[in-house]
Amino acid sequence: MKQIREKHSLVMRWTHWVNFPMLMLMIWSGLLIYWANDAYSINILGSTIFQFFPQWFYKFLNLKQRLAEGMAFHFFFMWFFFFNGMLYIIYTVVSGAWRELVPKKNSFSEAWQVLLHDLHIRKTIPPQKKYNAAQRIAYTIIIFMGLGSIFTGLAIYKPVQFFWICWLCGGYHVARIIHFALTIGYVFFFLIHVVQVMLAGWNNFRSVVSGFEVIDNETPHKAKTKTHE
Repeated sequence: MKQIREKHSLVMRWTHWVNFPMLMLMIWSGLLIYWANDAYSINILGSTIFQFFPQWFYKFLNLKQRLAEGMAFHFFFMWFFFFNGMLYIIYTVVSGAWRELVPKKNSFSEAWQVLLHDLHIRKTIPPQKKYNAAQRIAYTIIIFMGLGSIFTGLAIYKPVQFFWICWLCGGYHVARIIHFALTIGYVFFFLIHVVQVMLAGWNNFRSVVSGFEVIDNETPHKAKTKTHE
């Protein structure tokens, strides 16, 4: 017998879906800014092994010669990104939803088992409630990453006015490196998140959109029969 039950609240879904386009806009406008000083690369013994990003990348996405536009978009949408994130944090604290998101003492060992299950190496998965151990760790880390982006972003945006933030970050250049690394982290998180949603199936994706999920409750007779198979 199938049953419909609520899984995600409106605020959780709102902040989730608003954050996605905001993050994309922040990354896009950040690339427009980064074009003006693309200093980062991987070098070994004086030779460049990997460059962030090659010139064809800027040309293909039409990112060149748009520094002022990138700064305008980046510093405008960062406020939406910030307030949306704060709304999410305040809601999880006030509603008590943080208890379902914060990792437990055994979350790291269980997260490894979840990973092996996702890779089809392990058949069973640890008992889970609304979020599994890997999700608890990932969603908690992403909150701190968002705070780190705001923190380092202010240090880059106003290094004189927010000199104390810049100092706490280790200086302007260190703050810029951390800000760039966090952006790369968002990209990897997004890609992994999409793969996980695909593996979880349609019912999971539908619950993030509508807030409800469909569960299949077996009758006691069927459940008893299944245990003897």
